[in-house]
Amino acid sequence: MNGEKIKELIEECDAVVIGAGAGLSTAAGVNYGSKDFAKLFPELVLNYHFTDMYTSSFYIFETEEERWSYWAKHIDYLCLSKRASSLYKKLYNLVKDKDYFVVTTNVDRQFIKAGFEEKRVFEVQGSLTKIQCARACHDKLYDDTKIIKEMIKENKNTKVPSHLVPKCPVCGGKMDINLRKNDFFVEDDEWNEHKRSYEEFLNKNKNRKLLFIELGVGFNTPGIIRFPFEELTHKYASAFLIRINDSNANIPYDIKHCAIGVKANIKKVIDEMVREEE
Repeated sequence: MNGEKIKELIEECDAVVIGAGAGLSTAAGVNYGSKDFAKLFPELVLNYHFTDMYTSSFYIFETEEERWSYWAKHIDYLCLSKRASSLYKKLYNLVKDKDYFVVTTNVDRQFIKAGFEEKRVFEVQGSLTKIQCARACHDKLYDDTKIIKEMIKENKNTKVPSHLVPKCPVCGGKMDINLRKNDFFVEDDEWNEHKRSYEEFLNKNKNRKLLFIELGVGFNTPGIIRFPFEELTHKYASAFLIRINDSNANIPYDIKHCAIGVKANIKKVIDEMVREEE
């Protein structure tokens, strides 16, 4: 299936659900395993022998000053300093006039930056722009953009000043990035509101011509987007699934009549759709 046909399906449908995984951001250049890691963060390579922005996020630092120095660099590079990619902007332009909703495991805020309405984007795995109590003693999240910028300014020798290390305002303990990596992930009121909005969107459109577009979703957390999209496509009589993935584009046999797998580079496919539009 080429870009022209996919664009035609978008135009003909009543509603669109975009499901996005890490593969979409990788195609857009927001890469955790950047080949330029050593050039961008030489001090992290020298001091900790890090090689990329993914494996380094699991490192156990000796001090909180070092840990937050690392996360400040991580968040600033992947989220705060990174503008909306042209790929996300093109995707937005393809669906902005449709009734749409986005569910994503990405935490880099690229959808919001590209123009997608925040109330229509469900960031299931959290966001790099929010912090929480590390032990989840209460279910409130806090914006971290201001303090991260301060950390970047005052960072020295892979450490931030002790007065910038955030502490939980309730229990006085450690704070952490709001990422789903353990049993302490906080789902606040806003997270639950987005979940409800997504469920309501699906229910509202279950009898309409609903198009699921899955972009770059693999088998790391398939139960969030990949498997539900397959189940809903099978369940809803008028639903259709487009799965675009450069390696995992297979479609289960029971939905082959209402789904298509496109094994291709996401950027190439979306660029093709945009060229057709121009």
